[in-house]
Amino acid sequence: MSDETRFDDAARAGWLYYVAGNRQDEIARKLGVSRQSAQRLVAMAVSERLVKVRLDHPIAQCMELAHRLTERYGLSRCEVVPSDPDAPGLLTGVAIVGAVEMERFLKLSATQILALGTGRALRACTEHLAAMNCPQHRIVSRLGNMMQDGSATPYNVVIRMAERVGARHYPMPLPVLARTQDELAVLHAQDPVRNTLELCARADATFVGVGQIDEMAPLKVDGFMSEAEVTALRAQGAVGEITSWVFDGDGRIFDSGYNERVASAPLAPAGDRPVIGIAVGAAKVPAIRGALRGQLLNGLITDEATAASVLDDGTDLPARSPP
Repeated sequence: MSDETRFDDAARAGWLYYVAGNRQDEIARKLGVSRQSAQRLVAMAVSERLVKVRLDHPIAQCMELAHRLTERYGLSRCEVVPSDPDAPGLLTGVAIVGAVEMERFLKLSATQILALGTGRALRACTEHLAAMNCPQHRIVSRLGNMMQDGSATPYNVVIRMAERVGARHYPMPLPVLARTQDELAVLHAQDPVRNTLELCARADATFVGVGQIDEMAPLKVDGFMSEAEVTALRAQGAVGEITSWVFDGDGRIFDSGYNERVASAPLAPAGDRPVIGIAVGAAKVPAIRGALRGQLLNGLITDEATAASVLDDGTDLPARSPP
């Protein structure tokens, strides 16, 4: 059989399968070949690029956005869920996907250390976790779980997650912010805190929220940042925060001022282990983009509208190399 005839038959087989919706035994009958030959012709139509498939479904756009984010920022994991135009801040979709991602680690028989940030998105993820019994795993908080007055922070997720999956948990027994650097040194010298910080450094996977720095910044709304501090940080180029560490549009973490009092586990460019950000919303776009450019995250779960805005930055510059 000549190459031209083979291509003709492969094209016919491809059309019958992908366009007309024929089964392989029907293709074999129509082309007068065996079922095995029909199968090979359909495969050849794909391998020789005679067939181009267009998936006409909202999830196809999400997959394309996830692929572009992965390629641009060198991500190891990226999931984009469809957006609801009538509810741009809806967390349900990303919360379900985030819960599934967490369960991938929780289902492992080998001991896993999962480190968690805080916030509405992560809290929503824990609500979608399946009930499990994972006494072999450890759940650890990357930041303090107390307000300045000693009350519990509203969106701490470590205890809730540990209750859902039956794992040992290690909340950070600290305020989110120390009053002074000297006080921070004393707090970090406590044995329980040192143990928690060590667990964070050894975490097999980390899940964090991403907050913006503006008038509606979670840190400001929750009382950890004053309006004057917001104004001063924005003037210095601050765009976002992860576990209270403030960074600029290139993901550079400020080494003075507000960050000098942050009691959270250190934030550094992500290495080989997953550090997955879960965030949605137009207000968070500069913060997400900065975190990705600075490689503070190597994974992202977001929605379609947010993903498109993160990519629409007017540049195709590669992510900044870690220092």
